[in-house]
Formats: sequence, C-alpha cells, structure tokens
Amino acid sequence: MDTEILTHSPEETIALGRTIGNQLQGGEVLAIVGPLGSGKTHLIKGIAVGAGAADREAVNSPTFVIVNQYAGRFDIYHIDAYRLDSVDEFEMLGFDDMCYPDSIVLIEWADRVEAVVGDASPIRFELRHQDAQSRSIQIHNQPEYLHVP
Repeated sequence: MDTEILTHSPEETIALGRTIGNQLQGGEVLAIVGPLGSGKTHLIKGIAVGAGAADREAVNSPTFVIVNQYAGRFDIYHIDAYRLDSVDEFEMLGFDDMCYPDSIVLIEWADRVEAVVGDASPIRFELRHQDAQSRSIQIHNQPEYLHVP
C-alpha cells in the first residue's frame, strides 16, 4: 500500500513522524529519501520521539558521526548515509547488527545505499518540496498496521 501526505510546516512533519513512531512494532527499517531541505530530519525527529526517544532535542542528523543511537521503547538507530562513499562503508557500520526485533533503524539518504537497504524490505519515505513550507511525503511498502492521517 502506498500513501501520499502533504504537510505544511516543519511542525506538521514532526507531528506526522510522531504518529508513525507511535505505531512502530520493532524490527522496522525506514528508508528516508529526498533532496536537501525536504524535511527528512524533521520526519525522523518525530518518528524517534513517537518511538519513545526521551529527548527530542537530542535527535539530530548524524551527518558527521554517521550513526546516532537513541533509547526509547526500542533501540533507535539513526544513520545518515550522505557522507558515505560506498555501500561497503555502510555495511562496515554494522547495519545488519542494528536490525533486530527490538530496534528501529532510520536511514537518512537511503537512496545512497539502496543496494543493501533493499534487502531489509524497508518502509520507504520519499519527501519532496511543494513550496517553501509544504512537503509531499510518499510512503511505500507501508505495513497494514501503520495508519497515517
């Protein structure tokens, strides 16, 4: 099932993420793609908070450290693949070890590591600019238990 949602502000994108995060059951991989400034980090911030990350302010893009981990209802791994030079580098991060029933793996710039991520059957989020504030968010490979407004 595919869904398209339009958000009109960063706050709405975060709220959508929170709704998604509240429904995650563990073991999911979320592949998040879109151009710079399309709201990927805002969506991830909401998902992490919805999945129980205690400190919303601690959820930020791990552009330079590559992986952030947040404690919540699940072990939450936030990977930023933007600065990775190869799929091999991504695999060396221990992606397979992050995927287990009590974890959630959020991959920003997942299109850069599609060859590896695709094997995990991720829920895919494609974000696009509609205008200065609005974003189109398409959800692909959406599980039946995930209901979005």
